[in-house]
Amino acid sequence: MKKLYSVMLVGLLSCSQIVEETGPALIDSTSVIVLGTVQDGGSPHIGCKKNCCVDLVDNPDAIRKVVSLGLVDYEEQKTFLIEASPDLPEQMKILNKSFDFQHSEEPNGIFITHAHIGHYTGLMYLGRESLGGKNVSVHVMPTMKNFLEKNGPWDQLVSLGNIDLKELQNDTRVSISKNLSIQPILVPHRDEYSETVGFKIFGPTKTILFIPDIDKWNKWRRSIVEEVANVDIAFLDATFYDAQEINNRDISEIPHPFVIETMNLFDSLPVKERQKIHFIHLNHTNPLLNRGSESYKTAVSKGYNVAEFKKTIEL
Repeated sequence: MKKLYSVMLVGLLSCSQIVEETGPALIDSTSVIVLGTVQDGGSPHIGCKKNCCVDLVDNPDAIRKVVSLGLVDYEEQKTFLIEASPDLPEQMKILNKSFDFQHSEEPNGIFITHAHIGHYTGLMYLGRESLGGKNVSVHVMPTMKNFLEKNGPWDQLVSLGNIDLKELQNDTRVSISKNLSIQPILVPHRDEYSETVGFKIFGPTKTILFIPDIDKWNKWRRSIVEEVANVDIAFLDATFYDAQEINNRDISEIPHPFVIETMNLFDSLPVKERQKIHFIHLNHTNPLLNRGSESYKTAVSKGYNVAEFKKTIEL
């Protein structure tokens, strides 16, 4: 049975006024927890003067963290992070509060998809100015490994032994604990400094597909429809809902599959296929961040999910 945080009652109220607030269940199995859902630049976003960000200055939204997943193998008492986002310190603490066994602050391993700021720059917190990590395993693809080894300040993390780089190979599955294994899959993206991958995450009973960044589905040599058919859960790039959000930018510089394009690929499929999809990596302009928006209501009414901060899924 899931362990529950104790129920809190608001005191000095009549029985009819009692309010119960039950916290989330603690993880007691092999599971994934969503630690961030927002695009690299975060929310509020630098330079944005629209209502979507201006209001957040005076009224911060604590759930708007940059994209990341946490993995827990409860049996082996091991933890892992997917992505090292700029919100890494808080995400590590949230991950460690999600279970009841003793664990070091740093995870047993970190897996990184590519060298864009929201996905690897959190590594800086493992250095001497912050944690002073001791050989934290960081799993990366070959070009990404070379980038970290040859460029400052990241090379200092390597030379000081703060991180221990582990090289991944495309389509090669790696066992990371008794109950978890991960397989990187190359995807087309703006590869200025490294290749870009998505990850397949294999648990005891479920498989997850995680692709937070890709240029367009039709540029990939694989079929996203077929890939989703072969997994139980799919966290997919939903940076922009449609072109209207970015009418002030050249989309060729920042290509991503629009949410409406992804839904067009899956709308004709059975609802059980649509329910697998959890939209993630949402730009600060994306209306899916607002549960009251018509876009959010449309996506959910069709059976799709929008990734939820701190949501836990047993694997």
